[in-house]
Amino acid sequence: MFTLSVPWWEIVIRTAVVYVVVFLLLRLSGKRELGQMTPFELVVLLVIANAVQNAMNGGDNSLLGGVIAAVTLVVTNLVFQRVAHRVPFLERIFSSEPTLLVDDGKIIQHHMDREDVSMDELEMAIREKGVEKVSDVKAAILEVNGDISVIPKEGVGTRRRRHLRQLRH
Repeated sequence: MFTLSVPWWEIVIRTAVVYVVVFLLLRLSGKRELGQMTPFELVVLLVIANAVQNAMNGGDNSLLGGVIAAVTLVVTNLVFQRVAHRVPFLERIFSSEPTLLVDDGKIIQHHMDREDVSMDELEMAIREKGVEKVSDVKAAILEVNGDISVIPKEGVGTRRRRHLRQLRH
């Protein structure tokens, strides 16, 4: 249970390398993948976790090996967060910026395409905010967490209460 079958430092190195590789893969997948996971994407994430387990522990299935890997993941995450905030190049890699999808009622199609946001997803986010039409949106922003924020134009009332009453009947 507490006897390691591989050196502790090997578990640390393996775990840190796996962390970096998986992080970069998830980062390359885009904002939508992280913020709004479909069942398919959840399965992929779970399979990735299972696939990299042996890569991290090097075949060591002891309790101590698992604790070393877990501590390494947490420490590696903290180090990367702190370093990324201090080094501009790394901050661009590890961080993301919100993306404007709608500006003054006009869809910015190349932003939608680049972020892989469908028209259905955009329209759903707009409806969730009680706004009826894209033309009534001052701005729609894909946030770094994958959510879409919607700011209605001035004077545009939302139809939330009336619409909800209609859906209930």
